[in-house]
Amino acid sequence: MKIGIVEDEAVWRDKIQAVILKYCMDKNISAQVTAYENGSGFMENADADLLFLDIELAEGEDGFRIAEKLLDSGSQCKVCFLTSHTEMARQGYRVNAFRYIDKKYLEEIDEALDFFFKTKMQERTICCKNTAGMQIKIILSELLLIETSGRKLRYLMLDGSEHFCEGRISETAKSLSPFGFFYVQRSYIVNFKYIESVNSREITLCNGLEIAIGRTHSREFKKEFFKWRMLFHD
Repeated sequence: MKIGIVEDEAVWRDKIQAVILKYCMDKNISAQVTAYENGSGFMENADADLLFLDIELAEGEDGFRIAEKLLDSGSQCKVCFLTSHTEMARQGYRVNAFRYIDKKYLEEIDEALDFFFKTKMQERTICCKNTAGMQIKIILSELLLIETSGRKLRYLMLDGSEHFCEGRISETAKSLSPFGFFYVQRSYIVNFKYIESVNSREITLCNGLEIAIGRTHSREFKKEFFKWRMLFHD
């Protein structure tokens, strides 16, 4: 995950970066946070998933114009505008602003990050090769679980549809773990989002399916599920 900051005043730049780094540390989130003193420095790479962007920058730079360039380039980067003049935030509709943050209330950054990570998880799409050799796209927010089925993996969707794809369950579990999925036992990966209830031995999903928690996975499952609920649960 890459987070950018564009702020021309060093004092504010350092404060904003400190808030973001503390959030990531507290939530145990791995993120690369890079700060820039001007928009041109950021636009040389324009490589960020989330950008905290000052509206009023030095040397005639305009935060709205930078956001427009990002939008025109096809970037999926979300933009949180920073300002000391909240009346300027009204112009953000032109660039589909993700958030507006008053510099006097930097604690609002935490709420913006909470919502961003929740949104990021919901938007994630993966590609898998099915039994016919075709690439299919699977939206993680609609994926209930993955289970072994012979030498294939069965992807069960929330609506009851299913896809049989190539892959190893251990490798798939590792790749999906940052997005709220857990390898609950040797045959199942489940989506934390759709766990209805949990006890010491099993979980119940929203469709009523009960799945035993593997003994070797139990402690790690409890830790990861608690962490996920703290970050994403409404």
